[in-house]
Amino acid sequence: MDPNTPHVTNGPVLSGRGLVKRYGTQHALAGIDIDIQPRDAVAIVGPSGSGKTSLLHVLAGILRADDGQIFLGGQRIDHLGEKKRSELRRTEFGFVFQSGMLVAELSAEENVALPSLLAGLGRKEAIDAGRVWLSRLGLAGKEKRRPGELSGGEAQRVAIARALTHRPKVIFADEPTGALDTRTGRETMDALLGAAHETGAAVIVVTHDRELAESMPKTVAIRDGLIATRLAA
Repeated sequence: MDPNTPHVTNGPVLSGRGLVKRYGTQHALAGIDIDIQPRDAVAIVGPSGSGKTSLLHVLAGILRADDGQIFLGGQRIDHLGEKKRSELRRTEFGFVFQSGMLVAELSAEENVALPSLLAGLGRKEAIDAGRVWLSRLGLAGKEKRRPGELSGGEAQRVAIARALTHRPKVIFADEPTGALDTRTGRETMDALLGAAHETGAAVIVVTHDRELAESMPKTVAIRDGLIATRLAA
């Protein structure tokens, strides 16, 4: 499929209703309602322990909520078993983490192709699609390099390409600039948001970086497991 073809979705692409997550007697999430629209770019902020990472993990199906409902494109997904949720994470969601979480033994193009290969795409097609994204993100000529042969910013661009190559509906980014210097972090976020917007993907970013959050079109502040404020640029 053409990577320039955006998703067409009526209404929110991802929604949470009454989301609750407990760890023992502690509420990480205490009944959150949230809607993510196609092409949204949303920063989730809050102090440590506020519930922002738990919210990201629950929305992404990494953690199961103790109560509440989650909808992807209007279809309820919170009740799915682990196998189906794992499939959703491979096909409908993309992930960018602080450390990149690239496979050290694989080249850049192989890392980018990995989700497509796991989803059953042929190797040549997966590698070719990965090379397209690497080129678009300024990494042409570095496709064969392993993560240890790349700078921190380059490695994060490989992670972004990996998150985008299967055209997910939502990209989850957990402190994606946390290990980068300020300039490289801004360039990395610009690359992520620009590429995601082209494909129609929404981006949800958990961050402690106030400047990054302020630069995002929408910000959701979490405190004590609840949404304290919602801001839109």
